[in-house]
Amino acid sequence: AVLEREDPRDAFVSNDHASLETLPDGAVVGTSSLRRQALIAARYPHLVIRPLRGNLDRRLGKLDAGEYAAIILAAAGLKRLGLQQRIRAYLPPEQSLPAPGQGAMAIEIHSDRADLKEWLAPLNHEVTSQAVTAERTVSRNFGGSCQIPLAAFATIEGSTMRLRAIIATPDGSKIASADLSGPANEPAVLGRQIADALQQQDAEAILALCKTDAAGDD
Repeated sequence: AVLEREDPRDAFVSNDHASLETLPDGAVVGTSSLRRQALIAARYPHLVIRPLRGNLDRRLGKLDAGEYAAIILAAAGLKRLGLQQRIRAYLPPEQSLPAPGQGAMAIEIHSDRADLKEWLAPLNHEVTSQAVTAERTVSRNFGGSCQIPLAAFATIEGSTMRLRAIIATPDGSKIASADLSGPANEPAVLGRQIADALQQQDAEAILALCKTDAAGDD
């Protein structure tokens, strides 16, 4: 079962600034996500992006200690932990496209437990399940992991699904993007179509650059 999705957006968190747009040149922004790093670097090249590790309390503590001017976190995580008051601004998908499945929680069971599957069926939120299926189809096509700057986000209106996806280099210098619509009840088909559209924009070459950068970091 896939539960109803919480807010899928990224959140801007800062003690001194209202948004990414108001940050001065050279301001340090923290994120643990290569996806966020790539999208921010592409849109705000005047900012300095640095890794941000640790659990949520530790990340917020680093912000409060002045190590960063701002940090970017998943809005869903902050809300679930009752920390939504720390959010200064939400980043719309047009500005920071979410990761596949962001904000969604799933219940996993053993494939042999038909009884459990039946019990859990009422908890499955169909719209969220369809959207996440499409997003994860894109991710699987590219071996998606936290080491790949990949975004995929689906929205559904009536019987139509819109799926947007991006693959980028960590510095945001090269980006492949696709935006397609199709039947909501065929999410995997739309996911594969988006993956094909990204491939036609030389997504594999972008991924190769990501792997080269990662090897250099090691």
